[in-house]
Amino acid sequence: MEETTVNRKSPIIIGIAGGTGSRKSTFTNRLKDAFANQVTVLYHDNYYRAHDDMPFEQRKKLNYDHPDAFETELLLEHLNKLKNWEAIDCPTYNYANHNRAEATIHIEPRPVILLEGILVLYDEALRNLLDIRIFVDADADERILRRILRDTKERGRDIENIIDQYLTTVKPMHALFVEPTRAYADVVTNSGRNEVAFSLVRGEIARLLEEAKAEE
Repeated sequence: MEETTVNRKSPIIIGIAGGTGSRKSTFTNRLKDAFANQVTVLYHDNYYRAHDDMPFEQRKKLNYDHPDAFETELLLEHLNKLKNWEAIDCPTYNYANHNRAEATIHIEPRPVILLEGILVLYDEALRNLLDIRIFVDADADERILRRILRDTKERGRDIENIIDQYLTTVKPMHALFVEPTRAYADVVTNSGRNEVAFSLVRGEIARLLEEAKAEE
């Protein structure tokens, strides 16, 4: 495992990665519920780059599963601010328009920061900010079915567009950039509902919180 330079008196930062539809959000939400008001959540998807200079039809064809699609440098800046107990204004993304939205979300620092996204274990600088690295795995057929349900219900996409995007970018980018990052994970779980993995991570977060409290 790579060496980190995390100060234990700073918030505990946990990265939750995995392919599209792997139920990362399920695992994230369970941790959020377990630690309640001690937790804040950041989503890598909110840091998709703005493309105001491009027409809609061109934005639709962009590769949103490549590391370059994300403004990770801004995410790093925001995580470092939260690590130093400074609030941030997180960007948001409009999936129907394929572009960054005007609205932002004001986020206050809390003792536990959960960072969720398909590629949160890809960037070395990002990995080095993480106390715990989690990779949520799932069968490819299950992932695409969940993606279809999510994108039609929540993101206003049609099935033809979802399938085309999956075959041209999502699937190949998963093999190139997402799947290899499981090698950096401290914990690999085959489900967002795996009780053993959840208990292990919850226990480690509790231990780190106690450790930080003792150092105050």
